[in-house]
Amino acid sequence: MTTLSTGQLSKIFVEAADTLTAEFNLRDFLHMLTKRTADLVGAAAVGMLLADEHDELQFMAASQDNAMWLELFQLQSQEGPCLEAFRSGHPVVNADLPAAGGRWPLFAPRAVAAGFQSVHAFPLRVRREVIGALNVFGTVVGADFDDADVPIVQALADVAAIGLLQQRALLREQTLTDQLQHALESRVIIEQAKGVIIRAYDVSPDEAFTLLRTYSRRNSRRIADLALAIVTDPANIPDLTRP
Repeated sequence: MTTLSTGQLSKIFVEAADTLTAEFNLRDFLHMLTKRTADLVGAAAVGMLLADEHDELQFMAASQDNAMWLELFQLQSQEGPCLEAFRSGHPVVNADLPAAGGRWPLFAPRAVAAGFQSVHAFPLRVRREVIGALNVFGTVVGADFDDADVPIVQALADVAAIGLLQQRALLREQTLTDQLQHALESRVIIEQAKGVIIRAYDVSPDEAFTLLRTYSRRNSRRIADLALAIVTDPANIPDLTRP
């Protein structure tokens, strides 16, 4: 591992956890994470895959183009260290690519041809939930990760996973809030439209809503859109009471 001061190491971990800012951009964050990991361990390249809503891995970022193509090849061939780490929830460490033909018959020769000699993969996990994997490629055959390196890189991957799950929870909460706000606004508009109909046709509130609902169904229009048109200009709906 590249020798880093405590301050430098702390800065990398703070960056990996910093997903709660208003300016958060997922692609920029993941690219930063691959670059920082490569700097941390002196790796030739680092790539990252994340699981989508169907729990299928997708390519997200890489520190170098050759790592990007290898990550995409892993997904295409459905074999490789990232997939293994994701499925098992355990890191793959110090795998010699020239000798890994039996383990990954498609991936290993392709990685060697790209100039890599070793590979490591770390699951992005929080407890038992694994949301992706981080691939670290090296140019040295043999155990280029020692016993002290592995927990540090795994901790970095875990911190990033926590940050990403926090961001996902915030997005879900914001989506729910937006949906609730939209529902409340629609409810207000509908009540206003009912008031317009009550005054225009001298009907009860229930009768006004029945007219609104019947017209929306007859004309394949959303009630909220219809209500907004009525509130904006009642003349927009001249045949509201037509049978």
